[in-house]
Amino acid sequence: MTHSLPRPACGDDDTEVLVLPNGVRILAVRPSHLASTNVSIYVRTGSRHESARLNGISHVVEHMAFKGTATRDCQQINLEAELLGAEVNAHTDKDHTAYHMRGLARDAATFVRMLGDIVRHGSFPEAELERERQVILQEFIEDEDDALSTAFKLFDEASFGKHALAQPVIGRRRNIERFSRDELTGYVARQYTGSNLIVAVSGPVDLRAVTREVEAVFGDMPAGTPNTVGAPSWVGGVKSKRQAGSSQTHLVAGFPLPDRFDPLAATGVMAAAVLGEGMSSPLLDRVRERLGLVYYAGCSADQSDLAGQFVLEASTTAEHLEACQDEIVTLLQAQAERVSDTDLLRARNQIAVRAVRQREGAQHRLETAALDLFALGRVRSGAEWLAALEAVDTDAVRDCTRRMLAAPAAVAITGKVPAGTRERTEERMQRLRSTVTG
Repeated sequence: MTHSLPRPACGDDDTEVLVLPNGVRILAVRPSHLASTNVSIYVRTGSRHESARLNGISHVVEHMAFKGTATRDCQQINLEAELLGAEVNAHTDKDHTAYHMRGLARDAATFVRMLGDIVRHGSFPEAELERERQVILQEFIEDEDDALSTAFKLFDEASFGKHALAQPVIGRRRNIERFSRDELTGYVARQYTGSNLIVAVSGPVDLRAVTREVEAVFGDMPAGTPNTVGAPSWVGGVKSKRQAGSSQTHLVAGFPLPDRFDPLAATGVMAAAVLGEGMSSPLLDRVRERLGLVYYAGCSADQSDLAGQFVLEASTTAEHLEACQDEIVTLLQAQAERVSDTDLLRARNQIAVRAVRQREGAQHRLETAALDLFALGRVRSGAEWLAALEAVDTDAVRDCTRRMLAAPAAVAITGKVPAGTRERTEERMQRLRSTVTG
């Protein structure tokens, strides 16, 4: 019964977690301002859980989940959702796969039952698989033709080498062309287990009714064991790819940061925001506003529970690429020496406002809480994150910058790439590293 289920600690008063005996967790976030509900099933499996031979299978499973179950075909799945006025969606990431429905709060338990059917009882019809295979291949081609997307894939390879965290969510073309129904059903049987599944709901829902439905739908699911992956080592290096027909050059460069649960995680986020968040940041003010070297530039911290990346992006022209790199190197060296109080205040407030706005979005808040549960076994409060940010001072940002610059840079350059670019970039990044390591 509902009252007997274990309840892990939660940092916010409007958040509750219940755990079924087989490890399935029920996550409820019920802020007072919501009138609708989001119901999501999060499964702890994504591209980082795949072997090279299976890279891309999580994404294919997500597509195929809506193509039929033991009792409903794809037309029935779509119609039944739309009869309730519900929006249905799904996504695959490196660390999880998620299935969503959004609609009226009164229908939350029904959404659990409908999503549970596609997650647990997908039939993966052969004819539908062949049709969807062509759709996914078109998606693959579009992604492959996108120079910026290609740069990010190469950047991940430069960062983490052959570790599964570097694998693209979309997968490999030869895998997509080969995957069989048996491979899909086998993967689901191995990865979709109680200890790797969270049923998350937001809004003014009847939690008792939702819990009864979760118990009915998922209570007999095998518990399995958590789908964990070892942390990668940082590799570094420069990768480039010329793409015919591209008139722009895309640069993605970065350095290692702590993972998102490390005590120093907030320092990495602050270091990225100090350098390149907002038009008044040193990066955008210098390379875009004052010098006109790029039409887009930005800096961010990409942190998972396994690793973190300090990410610099710039979209420019081939003739401006090296000048852009020189300016970025100069800005990084400057941040390793000194951080101004003004830049720290700007960055801190930008991050705080962004965090508050994200928490106002039900879907983002559910996903953040679900990832906390998978990695930590608890949900962190918003105040906990803001307190960590508030504790970061200028010395911490400077020290963080110096630590990351002591590692080899990971760089990817795509689009219109001049001859000799990779070699000159390697020399430039080595000089940057030497300024820190001596």
